[in-house]
Amino acid sequence: MDAATFIDRIRGNDFFEQQMAHIQVIPPREACYADLEAGLHPSVEAALGADGITRLYTHQAEAIEHVRAGENVVIVTSTASGKTLCYNIPVVEAMLEDTMATALYIYPTKALAQDQLRGLGRLETDEMSSWFMAGTFDGDTPSNLRRRLRDAGNVVLTNPDMLHQGILPHHARWNRFFTHLRYVVIDEVHAYRGVFGSHLSNVMRRLRRVCRHYGADPQFICCSATIGNPAEHAGRITGTPMQLVDDDGAPRGPRRFVLWNPKPLSTAAHGSGENWRVGGDRRSALSEAIDLMTELVREEVQTIAFVRTRLASELLFKGVRDRLRPISRRLGDSVQAYRGGYLPAERREIERRLVEREILGVASTNALELGIDIGSLDACILVGYPGTVASTWQMSGRAGRGEEEALVFLVGQNTPMDQYLMAHSDYLFDQSPEQAVVDPDNPHITIGHLRCATHELPLADAEAADFGPYADVVLELLEDDEVVRHLRDHWYWASSEYPASNVNLRNISGPVYTIQDEREGERVIGTLDEVSALSQLHDHAVYIHGAETYFVEHLDIDQKIAHVDRRDLDYYTQSVQSSRIRIDETEEEDDWFNAPLGFGDVTVTTEIPMFKKIKFASRDSLGWEKLELPPQELETVAMWFVPREDVVEELMRQKMIVGEALIGIANVFVEVAPLYVMADVQDIGTVVDSSNLGRDALFVHDRYPGGMGFASRCMEKFDDIMRTVARVIRECGCEDGCPSCVGSAVPPFAASDLDTAVRGRIPNKAAAWALIERSITGHTDTERG
Repeated sequence: MDAATFIDRIRGNDFFEQQMAHIQVIPPREACYADLEAGLHPSVEAALGADGITRLYTHQAEAIEHVRAGENVVIVTSTASGKTLCYNIPVVEAMLEDTMATALYIYPTKALAQDQLRGLGRLETDEMSSWFMAGTFDGDTPSNLRRRLRDAGNVVLTNPDMLHQGILPHHARWNRFFTHLRYVVIDEVHAYRGVFGSHLSNVMRRLRRVCRHYGADPQFICCSATIGNPAEHAGRITGTPMQLVDDDGAPRGPRRFVLWNPKPLSTAAHGSGENWRVGGDRRSALSEAIDLMTELVREEVQTIAFVRTRLASELLFKGVRDRLRPISRRLGDSVQAYRGGYLPAERREIERRLVEREILGVASTNALELGIDIGSLDACILVGYPGTVASTWQMSGRAGRGEEEALVFLVGQNTPMDQYLMAHSDYLFDQSPEQAVVDPDNPHITIGHLRCATHELPLADAEAADFGPYADVVLELLEDDEVVRHLRDHWYWASSEYPASNVNLRNISGPVYTIQDEREGERVIGTLDEVSALSQLHDHAVYIHGAETYFVEHLDIDQKIAHVDRRDLDYYTQSVQSSRIRIDETEEEDDWFNAPLGFGDVTVTTEIPMFKKIKFASRDSLGWEKLELPPQELETVAMWFVPREDVVEELMRQKMIVGEALIGIANVFVEVAPLYVMADVQDIGTVVDSSNLGRDALFVHDRYPGGMGFASRCMEKFDDIMRTVARVIRECGCEDGCPSCVGSAVPPFAASDLDTAVRGRIPNKAAAWALIERSITGHTDTERG
């Protein structure tokens, strides 16, 4: 497509009012090739040639050489750069040499595993047809195919959940497969961070242990989008040292990346060439995306739009279709939504129609972020910052595959993070990406996997250290609960339970609440952990599932069941949370311009006294309702910041309230911290408290038992984060504070993720700015950071 011409044409459109905050022109990149020292196996070379591949890119050749040398490797290159061949080629070559060899491919989703199976099939040669077998092993796999894969499969493609619950506990039936296991491939390894990544790391500990039992020592091959610590992260997931391959040799076409900031609702701001500096409310990003996608599809520019929620994907799809149908029925029918909740056959049909260009516009959740083959698209719209640089580049890489020109729009939400990016394009285009965070040694996570490990095989005392420094203590606790027994120098499973069924890889172990649809005979539609359940499934809450709204009739805390009824509602609910914090132990102390910083174990007590009802479209408040729920205690980790005495005195002299200033800073801090820590906004909590240290302090805590490493990383990056907070506050054009800076905006994901506390009224912007500015400039060490 001609991106420059489209941009010029859109400037004359009725809905254009100076929304383009920045346009970045990214030049094309030529392909770089390399040869393998020993060449390719003739059969593999022939299969590649039949697929039009005659030479390997530099990163493909380098990765294959590492694998041939027996090393573990992580490949970090751009979207559609051919990473799959980095592992498919050595795997197929190994099997041509040894027909008994096996490989395990792990993907984060079932859909991606199905897609990659088709790619593997293109390398299957004639001589392999009589013995080679590959297939997906997941919840959709028929029982007869499961048995065939287990008994005769060479390559099994699965996901972490099935490996955890369906394969490792039954390893004796898989003894042939594990005995000959040569390779373990983990695709999209950057997607495994936080709780999910920490669980997967423990699943890998169990996998390596089972492999040792059968005399196997497989190599690990990982693929990742661009993150700041790929080798370290892949090493923590697999438990093995990794060789890094990041010299991307794939060609890339030119692209124009537009930062699109929705127009302010204030008419006084219209026409400003720098509308991102105007504070206050803005038109919704979803409405702007509907405008952009409608224009792109009208010109038959094949476009994908990424949104944060299932509901948003349906609203975007419906909005564009309704605009296009009066113009052309064909164009209206060429728009589609793609999200979780669709049947596998529906998703495959959408993917096929995208490849065939029968679909010109698709509104997707991150279900299409990961590398499912949907062909080459022309344009991409990101509705709100995806949360990480890695996801931003991976999603935008869906457009312009190959050497064609591409057009990308990042449409800003009215949040501090998005508004910061609108004003500071250098963050996206110049800064190194974030570092992924996992904590596989968190005892709240390892306890479930130690139960699973002892169930799978007796655990020798010497092996306990493989599960982290707290493993011995956790095993003693399990012995007290009479689920394991220690005999001689081994731990044995001593219960009739099936422990894998009690460990959810997406949550930390704890009570799980079942969600039952009463209208359909108590059909279970989902589950939630206890902390989320109390904030999302309380009495009279609106729970959103599969783009449907469910009214919570009653939350039975004793039975751990939420009784819901599907209704057509035009509002959602948002819990109001009040938190107290107690420092249990201080582990580390530092300072920021002589202001004390600390880090340690804390207990956060949270109460939910009420909830708010909010209309979907207008975000108008429909009122409040009181709740009576038990307080929840969270034992986790936190960092804290205590303003200097001279700063406090200066604010008091100006009749400003220090606690209110810290609340304003906290509102911005929790939004911009993910710019430096690879986390979601929901991973981090903030509390302003004066009871622990005798003066007001800002606490930033992990929202998971035992912590996940987010608060620790925030302390490491505290200076960078606070300087960014200062820029957000200083450069926002509002006078008294607004949702773009110190205020409490309705989160862009609130329509489907209700586990977000309303952070109260808009605090004093001037006080927040004065506290930070005085902290820095009132100290002689102004060059720090």
